[in-house]
Amino acid sequence: MVTLLLDSTQLEVVLSATERALSFRKSNIVVPRESIDRVQLTDDAWTWIRGVPNPGINLPVAVGAGTWKSAGGNDFVIIRGRKPSVVVDLVGHEEFERLVLTTKHGVALLKALRLDVASEPEDVADIVA
Repeated sequence: MVTLLLDSTQLEVVLSATERALSFRKSNIVVPRESIDRVQLTDDAWTWIRGVPNPGINLPVAVGAGTWKSAGGNDFVIIRGRKPSVVVDLVGHEEFERLVLTTKHGVALLKALRLDVASEPEDVADIVA
């Protein structure tokens, strides 16, 4: 599962080596806080998938990772099984329209986005603890 780091200016999606390989990405995803339009929690992230992986991998109900292209724009997806996930709608982001991420820290992300946080990146689970 991805690690979510938040500071006063941005949300960073930190990818493990495996997640980078599966998603064909060389770097983490950085999203300015002002680009975050909406955050939703879901128990089945597969229902939020739109388009086709390009580049990416799709093993239905097991693993979905990478950039998914559709008529609505590009989404970044890291999904494992049918585990709790978060859907982050973005506005004005240069690369993605939406992030669909399996994480056990979805509720913590929602709470942390409502708080004033430090200027140093910190794990969302630590912010709300």
